[in-house]
Amino acid sequence: MGKKLSFLLVGILFCTITAFSQITVKGVVLDKDTKEPLIGVTVYSETEKKGTATDVDGSFSLNLSSAKGNLKFTYVGFKTLILQASPRMGTIEMESESFGLNDVIITSTIGVDRKTPVAMSSIDAEVIMLKTGTKEFPEVLKSTPSVYATKTGGGYGDSRVNVRGFDSPNVAVMINGVPMNDMEWGGLYWSNWAGLGDVTRVMQVQRGLGASKVSSPSVGGSINIITKSTDAKKGGSVYYGMGNNGYNKLSFNVSTGLMDNGWAVTVLGAKTWSEGYIQATDFEAYSYFLNISKQLGANQTLSLTAFGAPQWHNQRKDQLLISEWAKMPEDSRYQYNAGYGYDASGQFKTFNRNEYHKPQISLNHVWDINLDSSLSTALYLSLGSGGGYSGVGNNRAQAYGSTNGLVNQTYRKNDGLVPGFGTYDFAKLAEENAANPNGSQLAIQNAINNHVWVGLISTYSNKITKEIELQGGVDFRYYKGIHKTELVDLLGGQFLIDPQRAIDGRYKNNPEWVNEKLTPGDIVYRNYDGFVMQEGVFGQAEYSKDKLSAFVAGSFNVSNYWRVEKFAADNEKSKTKNKAGFGAKGGANYNLDANHNVFANIGYFSRTPFFSAGVFLNNQKSNSMNEDGRNEKIFSMEAGYGFVNSFMNAKVNVYRTNWIDKTMVKAMDSNRPEEGVLNLSGVNALHQGIEFEVKIRPFKNLDISAMAAFNNWKWDSNASGYAIGADGQIIEKNGAPVTAEVNLKGVHVGDSPQTFASVSADYRIFKGMTVGLDYNYWGRNFAKFDININSWGTNNYYRPWQIPDAHLWDLNFNYKFDILGLKTTLNANIDNLFDAVYIADAKDTTINNPTATEDDKAKAAQVYYGFGRTWSVGLKVHF
Repeated sequence: MGKKLSFLLVGILFCTITAFSQITVKGVVLDKDTKEPLIGVTVYSETEKKGTATDVDGSFSLNLSSAKGNLKFTYVGFKTLILQASPRMGTIEMESESFGLNDVIITSTIGVDRKTPVAMSSIDAEVIMLKTGTKEFPEVLKSTPSVYATKTGGGYGDSRVNVRGFDSPNVAVMINGVPMNDMEWGGLYWSNWAGLGDVTRVMQVQRGLGASKVSSPSVGGSINIITKSTDAKKGGSVYYGMGNNGYNKLSFNVSTGLMDNGWAVTVLGAKTWSEGYIQATDFEAYSYFLNISKQLGANQTLSLTAFGAPQWHNQRKDQLLISEWAKMPEDSRYQYNAGYGYDASGQFKTFNRNEYHKPQISLNHVWDINLDSSLSTALYLSLGSGGGYSGVGNNRAQAYGSTNGLVNQTYRKNDGLVPGFGTYDFAKLAEENAANPNGSQLAIQNAINNHVWVGLISTYSNKITKEIELQGGVDFRYYKGIHKTELVDLLGGQFLIDPQRAIDGRYKNNPEWVNEKLTPGDIVYRNYDGFVMQEGVFGQAEYSKDKLSAFVAGSFNVSNYWRVEKFAADNEKSKTKNKAGFGAKGGANYNLDANHNVFANIGYFSRTPFFSAGVFLNNQKSNSMNEDGRNEKIFSMEAGYGFVNSFMNAKVNVYRTNWIDKTMVKAMDSNRPEEGVLNLSGVNALHQGIEFEVKIRPFKNLDISAMAAFNNWKWDSNASGYAIGADGQIIEKNGAPVTAEVNLKGVHVGDSPQTFASVSADYRIFKGMTVGLDYNYWGRNFAKFDININSWGTNNYYRPWQIPDAHLWDLNFNYKFDILGLKTTLNANIDNLFDAVYIADAKDTTINNPTATEDDKAKAAQVYYGFGRTWSVGLKVHF
């Protein structure tokens, strides 16, 4: 009995000592500006490797063995805060990192939940690392409402992103507040930004108006990427990943963190290579990133950032009929590429290759002038160089692997798994070129598109009262595009006579020049410089008090366009076209209480047309301007509701966007006597819909997120225009202008699903190990179609083909552990887990046929199938 009593007393004493050796850290986290509780803030003890999240009232409670060490407070859209742990932390205020209501990030591109009145979705670095695998960087966004990302032909970096039905030129991409979209045609190529995911701090999609204050707005939304700088932790990592089809990636990154002398340096380097999932789409890519930041005293920060991704990749450009794909073996059916082959010596050849390098350098300066005012400035430089292959010569049509969705057979070897689906017979072509006394009838050209782009964005903020802040800034850009096409490979011939010289060459009446025997390095087809200069100003007034946050903003810009023609003329400079644009928007968010908030925004913009097929009728070949080119007008409004507590974060929003006077210049068939282009006016579209997002944590180890979007995007007008010749003059026939009408009203906008849904579940099996399953659904996906002018007069368009619905499942695995005291992360991904067969991209070729049934449309559609099951695994060791 005495022994038992002794053990009991010892046990009680041990438990008492243990209890007294632990402390409970408590506190409340608030928004510094609004004094509202912040729900879901991560509170983490780096000393004891444990953490918690704030509750509905912003409170938290964390049991620690002692009060030694620091607590780190992190929340998307707010500055990370590190404080000494203590039992009673009291009230902790976190400072918003971005959006106009607190301008720290250049031009305020990142929004903040329950404050910024726009529809937005944020993805942090942890999710990017977990979900990417072998996917392209933008494909991480595929579970975002109304965002559609596909790989198109499957070449490296050839992916595209549509937001709310708007394509790349109408979706702004910004990195650290600097615009990335090309100034001539408005879009961008994601292959230029490979490796960016390794240094991304947060990526946010703002659908609709968005929060950025640059002077030229987007239509569909913006993708905003913020990279690491002085916030990067000291240390680094090395990474190796591998995947299907010989995919390999090696990378490293090193950061000093913020040193005592105020300096911080982050460096990243990577190499990625693969033979490609699609036949003959092998690639080799490098990426680099450098950030050098310096805190200049307590009030200023200077940051130099340079990054780029030199790469080359082979491509696939042939969309085939469904019936054509079905002729191939099932196990590799959708990986076929008709555009490559080998010459007589066995050397690889292709008409489809891209090589490019676009380094981006920016110098950012942030100056907190005093407690109420600040100045943030970004000076940036972009230098693009590279180009893409295609065919040139009288027999140019044979450079395409297919025609009208059928594999071309003229130069097709019988070395495929089934007859008619072999490689391109470059040996046969070389024999014919060599034997032809008129030289090569089909050769390879490289369309070079270099550029020099310099810009300056500067924003001044002044908090004139506790509740009101005024901001204003300038946005200057200068862009020179250097465009020429060089002969690369004669494919067996001795020379090439460029057929384009006789059509529009500067000496087209000189037989000696027209019939010059060209060799590799000579200029063919086109040679010109394009210039775009933009000067803009913007301003914004913001109000924030208690539960209400509101803003009104305006912008004005003037764009100047000119070009210098070097092929059809001898360095002939066009006249300069000046176009002015403006915009106004406003919005408000009201937090009803700690759980509920509502927001709304409205805006109107007049956007200047693009240089390409907007200001110039044929920007590739002529100085002729579109004298009737109009600004595109965008009117958008949106309203939303949010609910958040410790269990759930839910959002719903409705929107309506009117796109008025969309720029559209269309060419007629060159064989027609009234050859020219049609400058359409009055092309309108209406995009509207409702979007849902929800994140829940039903129990401690399980996180579930879901989204759905139901959209209705249609062309909203019938348009008409005059035929304009190469000289820029209206074409007349029988004494009257030649005109055409395009009846589009009520036709569905194609090239993106209009119904979206996804569900993701991430389960923590035990500490450090997580497995996730993602489901994505795309429906009401109408095929893309060309607005072709089949005849002068009336052209009617009808409902495009509706692509079959797609269902995809992706599996991901993440395990964090230590190797020799070094933090290590193992990632594995299986995309398209069940190897679903689905069509990702399609082109409708029956759009003008009023009697075509859905079956007829399906039979005539030219399609790309999505990738089948792919996998990757990667190991990252941190030091």
